[in-house]
Amino acid sequence: MTCAIETTKRFRRAIAGREAEVTGVLAQVQVGFGQPHRHAGLGIRKLGPDLFECRIGLQLRLIFQARKGVLTFDFAGDHQAVRNYLRQR
Repeated sequence: MTCAIETTKRFRRAIAGREAEVTGVLAQVQVGFGQPHRHAGLGIRKLGPDLFECRIGLQLRLIFQARKGVLTFDFAGDHQAVRNYLRQR
């Protein structure tokens, strides 16, 4: 089952200029999410009860919340930016 993808304004601002690269990854996550054996190949890691990250290389991480049928991408940034985001949550 594929999940719907939502993005927040904060996420869209954070990926400005990298939309083509990120859109491809979002499509892969949409199809592969919920299949734990594919998570590692997609760079998905669980951060909390309903919070996950998807890594795109070493410099960009996408943070999203998983709810039934919907993946909401809320933040994108490097390692330090993600740490700051998680502290503020």
